[in-house]
Amino acid sequence: MRRSWWGGSLRALVAGLVLVAGLALPMVAPQAAQAVPPGTYAYVANFHTDTVSVIDTATNTVAVTVPVGRAPWGVAVSPNGTRAYVTNRADATVSVIDTTTDTVVATVPVGLEPLGVAVSPNGTRTYVTDYGADTVSVIDTTTNTVVATIPVGDAPIGVAVSPNGARAYVTNSEADTVSVIKTHTNTVVATIPVGDYPFGVAVSRDSTRAYVTNSQADTVSVINTATNTVVATIHVGDAPQGVAISRDGTRAYVVNANANADTVSVINTVTNTVVATIHVGEAPREVAVSPDGASAYVSNANNNTVSVIDTTSNTVAETVPVGDLPFGVAIGVVPRPAPALTLIKLAAGGTFTQGGQGAYTLTVTNTGTLPTDGSTVTLTDTLPAGLTPVRFSGTGWTCTLTPLSCTRSDVLAPGAGYPPLTLGVRIARNAPKQVTNTATVTGGGATGTGIATATTTVDRKQPPKPPHHNRPDHGKPSHGKPGHDRPDHGHRPGPR
Repeated sequence: MRRSWWGGSLRALVAGLVLVAGLALPMVAPQAAQAVPPGTYAYVANFHTDTVSVIDTATNTVAVTVPVGRAPWGVAVSPNGTRAYVTNRADATVSVIDTTTDTVVATVPVGLEPLGVAVSPNGTRTYVTDYGADTVSVIDTTTNTVVATIPVGDAPIGVAVSPNGARAYVTNSEADTVSVIKTHTNTVVATIPVGDYPFGVAVSRDSTRAYVTNSQADTVSVINTATNTVVATIHVGDAPQGVAISRDGTRAYVVNANANADTVSVINTVTNTVVATIHVGEAPREVAVSPDGASAYVSNANNNTVSVIDTTSNTVAETVPVGDLPFGVAIGVVPRPAPALTLIKLAAGGTFTQGGQGAYTLTVTNTGTLPTDGSTVTLTDTLPAGLTPVRFSGTGWTCTLTPLSCTRSDVLAPGAGYPPLTLGVRIARNAPKQVTNTATVTGGGATGTGIATATTTVDRKQPPKPPHHNRPDHGKPSHGKPGHDRPDHGHRPGPR
């Protein structure tokens, strides 16, 4: 039987949430897609209204409300700002929000009662704690499917991935431990004893420390990630829950969730001491720090608001109304929609031959959501040792061999491609057995660089064989083959 551990007015609320899968929660009418302009937004999961409030941090107003699954709990934003991942506790799913359109583009089934969620630094994996299954579900963000399920401790809640991407840290609330997952193998490589009922976890910017809130002990355990041991225990407020690290790594913000506390403890991470206590709304739950480090956003469950903390003065600067019973909060930067130039490169014929000639085909397509802006698109090729360019051309392209590049500036629509380019090369007689050719494409308003490589096998050139009928006769027997008998010069033996 999992224990009830909250006191005051929040105790009955959270005890009831443990059984929320059997409740009939209110439904929200679907909304039309509503894109937001590029900028920084805070995403707040509203447990009782099955929605996510999207706060524009420039104005601290709700720009849009996104319907998600039932009983949303946690939220995390991808590093590139294009996706928000929301755990739906009652549905055992994760809603994937396209932040540029504020619509749910995928729903991923995970384990029972998903709570915590974190995205890897490279954006390829999302880690979800399955509270009711004692597991962590690992989602491939390209396919939006679960590619691994990792057993951890009893009743996992919080999860954080180290900034170096090597480890994920999971708080096991009923086991009073933290599971350390090696992300490369999706295996638990250490289990660390911490305080009573660990809840939230955050990792320092240099990946050397993990900070764990112990809700029934009113403390924070500081873990040395190299030794997987607790090196400090910091006393904070009543029932600490959410925790976040400042952008410069010098401060940890800890939410003290008990209704009798309603505070955020600010920890100096150098001295491991509380240097400030900030009063916020009623029953605060989670906290997220803005990318510029100037603000911290705290969800207040019992009065349906978010407190915006000025991190310089450690005071609440603004209070933003959101949905009913806000829990998780995360901040992301929504990028400007842009074209995306993708480059494909193939070696014609599949193999090259030493001393011969070969060719590459290069194709540029726009895989983004907007057309190119008419500025110059530049494709540059870097040939490996053993290859020399002899021709480079394509319809509508302007190409040179020195430097080896092609340009054009006509607008390319989304989903369309420019006419392909052909790059002819001469293969040296001493070219290596394998060559790798790399090309890049930039410009046209695209924010990134398209890169393509082609690795090609080089066959050794065989010397020509002499003609069969021109081999000299060195007195070898003819083997009776027609046309190969030696002529009779009158020297055959016979009677005289």
